[in-house]
Amino acid sequence: MTSRIRIAAAPISWGVCEVPGWGRVLDTGTVLGEMADLGVRATELGPPGYLPRDPAALRELLGGYRLDLVGGFLAVVLHKDPEAALAEAEESAALFAACGGDLLVLAAATGLDGYDDKPKLTDAEWATLIETSGEIAKIAERHGLRTVLHPHVGTQVETEAEVERFLADSVLPLCLDTGHLLIGGTDPVALAGRHPDRIGHLHLKDVRGELAEDVRAGRLPYAEAVGQGLYVPLGDGDVDIEAMIRSVHEAGYAGWYVLEQDTALSERSPEDLPKRDVARSLAHLEEIVSRLPAAK
Repeated sequence: MTSRIRIAAAPISWGVCEVPGWGRVLDTGTVLGEMADLGVRATELGPPGYLPRDPAALRELLGGYRLDLVGGFLAVVLHKDPEAALAEAEESAALFAACGGDLLVLAAATGLDGYDDKPKLTDAEWATLIETSGEIAKIAERHGLRTVLHPHVGTQVETEAEVERFLADSVLPLCLDTGHLLIGGTDPVALAGRHPDRIGHLHLKDVRGELAEDVRAGRLPYAEAVGQGLYVPLGDGDVDIEAMIRSVHEAGYAGWYVLEQDTALSERSPEDLPKRDVARSLAHLEEIVSRLPAAK
């Protein structure tokens, strides 16, 4: 696989998720081996405990598949008990940096299980969230990492109003996740157009709009929607992926384009389903990239 942009993958495309009872989890050899077979050369870390937390072991494992580490996802409660959040951030940042990563992808967890409910924050709790995220960014910077805030379904920064409020109150850039933003009610292309200088990382997803609306309206639990095929290969859903890529490319974005098709595998799911879906997304992405104007 060749490309003029930096493409990476993530274990969630193979059904590996931190949510209890999410679905069947494939072994690391299958997931990393299929990434390598598809020509992917970098990955995000995935949920805690899936890949080794020992830096030497993780470097050895990824090196065996010729994979670099982009960084990793950290979902912690930011609006209360900052000391606990900072301790988790210190451990994760040290691991990511020791294994060659350069990015900490931060999400404002609710403290509740799953992604279907969240508390309404007071102004004081929101202020704590902003302050804690800034302190985590300082920790990450000491380890040589950048921090981006990931608007995510079922977190404290999910809806368009919450995203805009965060951008107004914080200096942190965003991880622009095309799927989670759309599910939360934000047009990701329009957001990138409004804030081109705040896009620090990109998660490329495509989603089925009617299921996204059911999740947004509370008619369908998020995990159930994923099981019904909420996420689809790039080009098969209702996100304008090409417009998204053109927007950030023309704004000078030079970071990673991480393919993430959140998948929940049942016992009946074909073993090769994730690899086939990621291959289709890669092919669609390469077609779009081939039509991008050459860099000036």
